[in-house]
Amino acid sequence: MWKEVSELKDKKILIVGLGKTGVSLAKFLTKHEAQVTVTDHKSKPELSSQLDLLDGYTNIKFELGSHSPKTFLSQDLVVLSPGVAPHLKIFEYARQQGVKITGEFEFSSGFIKEPIVAITGTNGKTTIARLAELMLKNSGVDVWVGGSNENPITNYLLEEKKAKVVLAEVSGFMLEHCVNFAPANIVFCNLAENHLDRYRSMEDYVNAKRKVFKNTNQATTSILNADDNAVVELARDPSVQRGRIFYFSRKPALEPQIMNIGGAVNIGTEIRVRTGPEIETFSVKNIKLKGKHSIENVMASLLLAREYGATAEAIQLAIDSFIGLRHRLEYVRKVGGVLFYNDSKATNVHAVIRALDCFDENVILIAGGKDTNLNYEPLANMIKRKVKTLILVGEAKERINRDLGDFCETYLIGTFEEAVLIAYQKSRISDVVLLSPACSSFDMFDSYEERGNYFKEIINKFK
Repeated sequence: MWKEVSELKDKKILIVGLGKTGVSLAKFLTKHEAQVTVTDHKSKPELSSQLDLLDGYTNIKFELGSHSPKTFLSQDLVVLSPGVAPHLKIFEYARQQGVKITGEFEFSSGFIKEPIVAITGTNGKTTIARLAELMLKNSGVDVWVGGSNENPITNYLLEEKKAKVVLAEVSGFMLEHCVNFAPANIVFCNLAENHLDRYRSMEDYVNAKRKVFKNTNQATTSILNADDNAVVELARDPSVQRGRIFYFSRKPALEPQIMNIGGAVNIGTEIRVRTGPEIETFSVKNIKLKGKHSIENVMASLLLAREYGATAEAIQLAIDSFIGLRHRLEYVRKVGGVLFYNDSKATNVHAVIRALDCFDENVILIAGGKDTNLNYEPLANMIKRKVKTLILVGEAKERINRDLGDFCETYLIGTFEEAVLIAYQKSRISDVVLLSPACSSFDMFDSYEERGNYFKEIINKFK
């Protein structure tokens, strides 16, 4: 694979998928005089907003509405956007004919000279990245955050200003194609069932995540959740060479062990940390983030921030002031004594369990969306304990109802707006109405952001 952007000149490169990543890739490759073609199974009208972003890029060829085998065979390289499933027949055919195929993250990260931190896990990536960013920026350290959120890694290459460190949220989709990617640091927060519409089994999903460790060496520092058995098992793989490991845990019993080797432990309202010869203490008395899992995110963030020079004062300031992310347990408003929370970013079962754990009983839960073939039964105990009424909507509502509908009052609703209105009608003073879907949004919305924003729009119309 090419290492310098100058090598891209006149190379024939096909981009598959014209989402935000495809647009960013097209701009980057055109800037460096590659011969760019973009293909997407969607039609031109469906992609009008993305095409508007490339208006004026006259050298880009577009093949929309289908994929042409002839086009694939004439390329020096094919680059897949993360949202494109890698097992389509046309990709296998192209590989058999000797065509090189890679993913956007593997391709673009190869041109980045600055250290890259790979932040991965089923949930918590964005919170960890943004909290670490705040800690570092408060310390005067230039940092860039992107990856699997709405800021593709290729955007870093398009920007003129370079950072001291690149914090990359890395999904399994991005890791699938990684062969040469070698992170300077790894943060692995947790591992639970997810994306089984894309992966044939949980094992396939885990194997995609495992690739983050593929090129670690003695210079790599990994920050791992000691309380997640699946993460610990991955880190113990004897076939992978390890550098330094910092563990973080909410179990006080692990304090002696972790303080001996380095890491962070939560004890009451304090976090004890050791990344060097001395043990430091940080307070979480004033933390604004909801949920016990937020302490895990704080520990991962501060261990990472310390690696790149964050000061103790800046870390404590960030812990005290960080209010969280939009669409992640986001408080919307109080109407008639009922509290509304937007957790649209909770696109899997594990995330909903964490969300429900933040509240007492009398939750009215709105769930459902695109059916990603998940098992919803792990939610049963939390539904029994916390949920007063379950409002189901979207493609997955029947599957969720089969798994969970017997444990509380349950309604299957036709439209998203109706689901929100029914939830409000069923609520009483001091209840919580929580949008935490356990599903992706792509049956009704273009993104979880659009879903969350529509939820807030409906709520803000209530009198």
